[in-house]
Amino acid sequence: MNQANVVEQLTAEQNQLAKHATNVHKFGGSSLASVKCIERVVDIIRQHCQLNDVIVVSANGNTTDELFRIYHLAIEKGADLSEVILALQHQQAALINSLLNAASAARLNTLLASDIQQISEWMLAAPEQYEAELLAFGEIWSARLLSSVLSETVCPSYALDSRDFLVVNNAIDCFVEREISLRQYRECSRTNQLLVVTGYICKDTKGKSCTLGRNGSDYSATIMASLTHANNVTLWTDVDGIYSADPRVVPQARKLHRLPNAVARELGRLGNPVLHAKTLQPITATNTHLHVASSFDPAVPGTEIGKFGQIAKQELSVTYTNDLILAQSESFIGDSGKQAESVFNALGADTNAGFIVIRQEQQKAVSQWLAAHDTEVSFTPCSILAVVGHNVVSQGQVKARFKRALKHQSCFSIVNSPSGHSLIAVLINPCTTELLNNVHRHMTKDARHIGVVVAGLGNIGQRFLEMLPNQLASVAVLENVHLVGLISSRKALINTDGIEVNQALSLFAEQAKNYDNDLLFSWLSNHPYDELVVVDITPSESFSELYLPFFQRGIHVIGANKWAASSSTEHYQALKNAAQTHKSIWLGNTTVGAGLPVHYSIEDLKRSGDQIIDISGIFSGTLSWLFQTYDGSVPFSVLMLDALAQGITEPDPREDLSGRDVQRKLLILARAAGFTLSLDDIERQDLVPEPLQSLTTEAFLDSAQALDSYFADALSHAKSQQACIRYIASFSANGDAVKASVRLAVLPDSHAFASLTPCDNIFQIKSQWYQDNPLIIRGPGAGRDVTAGGLHSDLVALCQQLVNRTSVVKLKSIEEN
Repeated sequence: MNQANVVEQLTAEQNQLAKHATNVHKFGGSSLASVKCIERVVDIIRQHCQLNDVIVVSANGNTTDELFRIYHLAIEKGADLSEVILALQHQQAALINSLLNAASAARLNTLLASDIQQISEWMLAAPEQYEAELLAFGEIWSARLLSSVLSETVCPSYALDSRDFLVVNNAIDCFVEREISLRQYRECSRTNQLLVVTGYICKDTKGKSCTLGRNGSDYSATIMASLTHANNVTLWTDVDGIYSADPRVVPQARKLHRLPNAVARELGRLGNPVLHAKTLQPITATNTHLHVASSFDPAVPGTEIGKFGQIAKQELSVTYTNDLILAQSESFIGDSGKQAESVFNALGADTNAGFIVIRQEQQKAVSQWLAAHDTEVSFTPCSILAVVGHNVVSQGQVKARFKRALKHQSCFSIVNSPSGHSLIAVLINPCTTELLNNVHRHMTKDARHIGVVVAGLGNIGQRFLEMLPNQLASVAVLENVHLVGLISSRKALINTDGIEVNQALSLFAEQAKNYDNDLLFSWLSNHPYDELVVVDITPSESFSELYLPFFQRGIHVIGANKWAASSSTEHYQALKNAAQTHKSIWLGNTTVGAGLPVHYSIEDLKRSGDQIIDISGIFSGTLSWLFQTYDGSVPFSVLMLDALAQGITEPDPREDLSGRDVQRKLLILARAAGFTLSLDDIERQDLVPEPLQSLTTEAFLDSAQALDSYFADALSHAKSQQACIRYIASFSANGDAVKASVRLAVLPDSHAFASLTPCDNIFQIKSQWYQDNPLIIRGPGAGRDVTAGGLHSDLVALCQQLVNRTSVVKLKSIEEN
């Protein structure tokens, strides 16, 4: 093949690929309701779309309702339509004139005037013949306007009336005639332009206009994804996802971040207000991902529908539909009943009892179907209330809970869905808001899913993970806690479907990959959980610098890391403010005292109205061991090297002897007590002689005997006074005067700090309530078990705070925008 032919073939292939949209974005009527809304949509398109993507639109705002109103007035005959039609024209013209330049506005207003004239003629002549054609104008005007705005402000764009290519078998089933639709779409589509196509409308095989029903534009969007082989479909609406119940009537409804395909199909079938019954049908056998997001808050992650693991399959939701009909007949028993259930896509059925639940508009068709069977039928108004979730029919505990929730309700029957993904209660009376809220509360209680990311897989991190399986199994508030991330200094394992806690470390060794902070935040910003918690068990100052962006993303932090809580006053206050603003919880009880309840006690005193005036004690397990053990029988350097060999000190013992760690701990506690303090406000005695401070670790250890004379003299002096030496931290406040220091002190042998078990910490807290007899907290202040246990204590405390949180769903009304 010569070079010219190769170029020609590659160009043809590129042009063909160009017709394949990467993304389909659908915008509902509320998202396009006003000038402000449309400008917001344009910004979303500018940020999220590329040429050859597809935009599917509904009619602007309440346009379809107004067209229905015109149609019904026309049917009634004698009603004056002119004012209503003129008001609709003015409404559309106002959008046009506000969003477009003069030339474009003039062109669209001319087209609008022609359409309005056509509407008037149809409605005066034979409105029954033109219902679908009338309703189609809402989407035509919307697509025409948005395409013009995009062409002026963003990129080349063109509008398509979906009736020019989209063909369905009939207006009832609305199954796409794929081959003819695809051929016609390719004939009328253009490359290197952004397509804006009408949702909701199409034609049948006879060329007659028809509509796709409630939320039909969602179905249009997935049809377009199927025709264009799109990778993603985003349904932009006025809520930021699919909820565990209709948030307009259930204030406690919670977002379902991830929804398995089969469960989403069942929700759509049963009448979920966000999902069209057929929305998923065109992309069932594809790898297309479906997202539901809010055009009013596009930065907030919405709901993703697709193939997920066990965590997503645990979600339950509750949905209802009123104004249905219970049809009872002998023909609904056995095989003929199964046939009727399939033919009419019954919302609920029992082929043993002989009934199906249908929509009101199906009553005539059911009567005609039964006439062929020559059997009688009774029709009774009814409603359904359903709990929907992955394989709920096979989950006995879910069914039992559903029955308990309905025990005070007159229920005709509870039936299983054919898919196995819903339990359906058939009610003779309408489902009330009170009943819906009550059942939702029973079915979804304690269902907030909390993802946990553990950073730091050293000694304590490993022990934390070893303890985690038993904690999750035995502590009720941790029921919906899932380990989803493991992070070391260089590698990370993130799995949104959860990491098996019993195999966490081995899975990390096998599957962890290199990461940087950008990659980390790209996942953390789009996590599929109600809450995300980072457990920081690192000693890393650089990792502590991520706390601020964590808080800004609403992520909670449990930290054993001291750097953030002892950072500069300005940075510390910025962290506190960010956590408060974004409702992030920051717990760091293990930063001081390992698992000892020092922070809890300080917080409890403050919360109770007490005022702390003095904090002192021995805050270092290492220094506690050294000075509790040092009696002069061996040189201090020998004792220190022995502690190093046992792992009691840091690899470089100067980290302990410098007092910097104790200084940071005192600062953390003083801040926890409500005082504004910095490290510079705390005097620190460094126990390392200045000549040894700049040496390498190896050189320091070789020269350790230089420490001996100082500590021998200090001990001898103390013993002469029947006293001991201890490295203590002390903080006191007297009005505005604050004194704080960490130093080697001489204490009487009778002092509370004198007789400790080696490695123990002791904390003495004086307050207005505890002045004469201070509060004493004493115990092991270091060690993998107690520190890991303290982290688990924080995790339980954090989850107890989160379990009672509710997120208010704010629905954006047209009037607000």
